[in-house]
Amino acid sequence: MLSAPIGRFITFCARHAYATVALFFILSGGAVFAGMNFLGVTTDTSKMLSDRLEWKQRSDEMGRLFPQKENLLVAVIEADLPEEGRETARLLAERLSADHTHFNFAERPDANPYLMRNGLMFLEPQPLSQVLNDTITAQPFLSALAQDPSARGLFGTLSMIAEGVKQGQADLGGFQAALGGFADNMEKAAAGHPQLLSWERLLGGKLSDLSGRYQFVVTQPKLDYGSFQPGGAAADAMKKAADSLEFVRNGHVKVHLTGQVQLDDEEFATVAEGMVAGLLGSLALVTLWLVLAVRSWRVVLPIVVTLVVGLLLTTGFAAVAVGTLNLISVAFAILFVGIAVDFAIQFSVRFRAQHQDGGSEQGILAALAETGDETGHQILVAALATSAGFLAFTPTAFLGVAQLGLIAGIGMMVAFVCTIGLLPALLKICHPPLDCPSMGYAFMQPVDVKIRHHRKVILAVFGVVAVLGLVLVPRLQFDGDPLHTKNPNSEGMKALHLLMTNPQSSPYSAELLVKSLDEAKTQAARLSDVPGVHDAMWLGSFVPEKQDEKLALIQDAASILLPTLIVPSPKPAPDAQALRDAAQNTATALGGILDKLPPQDPLRRIQAALAKLATSSDQIVQGANTALVRFLPQELDQLRVMLQAKPVTLKDVPPELADDYLLPDGRALVEVHPTGVMSNSGALRKFVTSLQKVEPNIAGTAVDIVESARSIVKAFEQAAAAAIVMIALILFLALRRVTHMALVLAPLMLSALMTVILIVLLPETLNFANIIALPLLLGVGVSFNIYFVMNWRDGVKYPLASPTARAVLFSALTTGTAFGSLALSHHPGTASMGRLLLLSLACTLLATLLFVPAMLPKRESDER
Repeated sequence: MLSAPIGRFITFCARHAYATVALFFILSGGAVFAGMNFLGVTTDTSKMLSDRLEWKQRSDEMGRLFPQKENLLVAVIEADLPEEGRETARLLAERLSADHTHFNFAERPDANPYLMRNGLMFLEPQPLSQVLNDTITAQPFLSALAQDPSARGLFGTLSMIAEGVKQGQADLGGFQAALGGFADNMEKAAAGHPQLLSWERLLGGKLSDLSGRYQFVVTQPKLDYGSFQPGGAAADAMKKAADSLEFVRNGHVKVHLTGQVQLDDEEFATVAEGMVAGLLGSLALVTLWLVLAVRSWRVVLPIVVTLVVGLLLTTGFAAVAVGTLNLISVAFAILFVGIAVDFAIQFSVRFRAQHQDGGSEQGILAALAETGDETGHQILVAALATSAGFLAFTPTAFLGVAQLGLIAGIGMMVAFVCTIGLLPALLKICHPPLDCPSMGYAFMQPVDVKIRHHRKVILAVFGVVAVLGLVLVPRLQFDGDPLHTKNPNSEGMKALHLLMTNPQSSPYSAELLVKSLDEAKTQAARLSDVPGVHDAMWLGSFVPEKQDEKLALIQDAASILLPTLIVPSPKPAPDAQALRDAAQNTATALGGILDKLPPQDPLRRIQAALAKLATSSDQIVQGANTALVRFLPQELDQLRVMLQAKPVTLKDVPPELADDYLLPDGRALVEVHPTGVMSNSGALRKFVTSLQKVEPNIAGTAVDIVESARSIVKAFEQAAAAAIVMIALILFLALRRVTHMALVLAPLMLSALMTVILIVLLPETLNFANIIALPLLLGVGVSFNIYFVMNWRDGVKYPLASPTARAVLFSALTTGTAFGSLALSHHPGTASMGRLLLLSLACTLLATLLFVPAMLPKRESDER
């Protein structure tokens, strides 16, 4: 048995206490140096899974072949008027393009000249014909505005309307909405509160909404990987540039930041938010539990120092063995403290209960030796089994937990060494009082007796619970969407949610790389017919269909409109008096037809506003002129450009568009967008599964999320099986009996099934952040159960009245406090991790304190 050598090692460390402490402190200093110089943290969730996975290889290949789509920081511009958004986007893109310190490039994908020139040709023939007919109907007004693009020219067109009404030749039925909007602007301008007029909405009507509500500026920032927020400097530069723009300053435009860079930076910021306060609060509560557990600062101080040194040593190992922590493995600190404190409490509580003379050095040494004989082998078995539970995850493809498993697994052995080496030395130095019989709970003896007398009923109840847990296991769901573990109230996530309603800006797309453009065309047609697919884009999607039919319509309209829209020398801008005169003339003209207008006709309001404007100050009149026609020249220019559309082929698609869909070697990309909002994992899984039935080699964000969930579930199935086998083997070698091994494993399985019940009933969705509760459940459960079973083997009659029960209870409280700090995190993934850890801990504690005493076989001594 290992009790004797462990006891001798403990005595040796205690006899040479100062040298032992010095050695551990020197090692801790080296660990701190390694941590500060070699340890980093990444928020990149794409590094959570192994590159050995086929779908991951396809995903990484896409990123390598299309680097311009990686590490993007996107400005989403939300404006009151489309022209305000477009102007803001243009100026922002210009400023960011000139900022070579922070950005590799900045572009406006929806403002490409090719797309703007051929915009009309992307409409279907019927709506195109309607748009052109409406434009031709407005030709007299457009002609007048082209010759005089000012409020003077605008008022002149209203005089033409008055003349048409007077002669009974004007049908204004289709223009009521436009006139109503214009009347609103006129009234505000006349009142001295001018509001910019949207000519895109006035002339285009519903057509103006086809391009979407938002404008985009897409950038690729230069990342500083030496910072915890690599894109922070670029994001600050973008915000500063945006805040200086006119429409952002006056509140008409909002600029939201999103993209992978923003989301990753926010991820770390959210995880770190409140971390210091939570950690300090957690340490204060842990210290309180330790005081209540061991009732002496002379024991609390050695435990705390032992935990800190063990954590530093484990961190040093992580720095050397791993180098960069991910969002899951960074939780090793919580796991280390949560489990290592159990070892220290078990040792210290038993130590204080020793019947020795604590006033002498020999008494302390003897008490430490006896504690080592009693608990050393128990703590060793617990450490080995817990370590095996963690290390079982190391070979899996889920690198996030594999990394955690390696660090935490080695950390358990570090904790064991610290518990039997550093802790005895510190206890020897601090010299706490001994012979403390109150370390146990004597008042629990009657409870022990009742549990033994009613053990069949208790076991039957837990048997029913276990069956219920088995039935509910298939209902467990794993949500592999990393967006669901992020803070939904962060700027990046809010902006992303704005885009999810538009299929073509949805982050849940799928991609297929094929050998040629011809194959891309074929595959796009196939994939477009898959249920749940909104569209499948390829390079040919940028070449309008039915060009002959559409160009004929456009050219007919152009023959009528262009001669009057192309004006070599428009009239110069008017002064204030010219504007007042024009307003007065139009007000008089409209006044002459008021008797012909319905009571609610917008022209009545326009006439009143013009009459008021005719007597207004220069400032009000000039302000009205600016507000009414500021965006008119750009709208007329855009109309002239679109009316000069010409036939286009694939060769005409500009490189800035083509490079996203065609590689230099001829391979082509097909991008598939889903129908509807992929807000839940079920809808996304159905979308991806439908695509994979048609094309198994599909890739993309949507596929990454679904396949990562499948890979993680498979990894946990493999690791759980391996962990059980390894733990069983360790227990068999330590206990030498299959039945005794089963006594440790049975409550472990029960606590897992009870956790399943709570997850399903609450409900609590499993994700890649909180799933680490499962290996922790193995670690804590094995530790607690081993102590009770080995005490039973040593003849302990009343398990709940023993010092072990006290140690287990306070160990659970300290561990629960650490997990509770996670549950209060502002980061949804971290908070869900804390909640699930608390649930699993509660189930483990219930199984250990109630099920294990009832399950332990009766002995002859139990009857006496």
